[in-house]
Amino acid sequence: MKINRLSLPTHYPFKTIYIAVADGTQLPVSVIGNGQPIMMLHAYGMDAREFLPFILPLTGQYQFYLPHFRGFGAAKDIKLTQFDFVREYADDINLVIEHICLTRKVESLPIAAISMGALVMWSYFTYFGVSRVSRYLNIDQSPVIHNQSDWDGGLFGDRQQALFETFQEIIDKTLPYAHVERFTHLPFSLKRCVTDVERLFSLLSVSRPRSKALVKILTHQNDHKLAFYDHSTWQHKMRCLQAYLAIPYDFRSVTADVTIPVVSLIGAKSELYDPKWQQKITKMLPNATDIILPHSGHAVPIDEPIRFFKILKEFLQ
Repeated sequence: MKINRLSLPTHYPFKTIYIAVADGTQLPVSVIGNGQPIMMLHAYGMDAREFLPFILPLTGQYQFYLPHFRGFGAAKDIKLTQFDFVREYADDINLVIEHICLTRKVESLPIAAISMGALVMWSYFTYFGVSRVSRYLNIDQSPVIHNQSDWDGGLFGDRQQALFETFQEIIDKTLPYAHVERFTHLPFSLKRCVTDVERLFSLLSVSRPRSKALVKILTHQNDHKLAFYDHSTWQHKMRCLQAYLAIPYDFRSVTADVTIPVVSLIGAKSELYDPKWQQKITKMLPNATDIILPHSGHAVPIDEPIRFFKILKEFLQ
């Protein structure tokens, strides 16, 4: 098992381990801290190491395992082998969990997951059960993506159809360029479309004015900068988006079996998943409570960083 290290102060012991998952892939997992093992799963487009500011103060009590999903972060060069990326991620995470439980000699561990990472956990519960998870923190994610006759709480709520049509248009435009490895080789107009949609998604994920201002600064690409922008994950993002649109993800059937303690952390101003429909999921779970942050959108750590840290700390204790 290979190990890499990140340059952090010595009192923050950090390493990256590589765990063998399906098809022989060595999946990178960032590990930091000493103590009880905890796993956290990141969001779409996120690098698992972006959790570090929130967990560094807790590394004296806990050891955090931060897997990088295929195509993102330290795993950006690892390809998907299935169109259903959520199921493939769940298969990978199952093997990561088994590795942690075996090496740390524990029967189960707490898991916190946000957005796409939380959707992966709903898939994990469906196929692998809950015996390896002692408690679960679900951060602003519904187990249902598409609106249906009995469910209007899917991704983007009543704006779903319009936004899904926008995403489909971008996917259709990028398909002829699926063989192009470098983002810099795409037509400029297509690069602008791709980054504009990503920017829209990011802006919809936050609620507070300061968060929106930060997103606008971080995602701004003038023509000159965009011309030379080497977007290494654009193909992977488009592939995931295509699966989101095509596969009717609905994991409600597993809720009755998730008997472990669950905390559902909900952004009251989430534009991705309607808080009222998220609360319906909480009521469907046998042993769940919800915490609603009145000023937060979907991206809770960005909108409410201090509250997020306190809630995470309480969840672990």
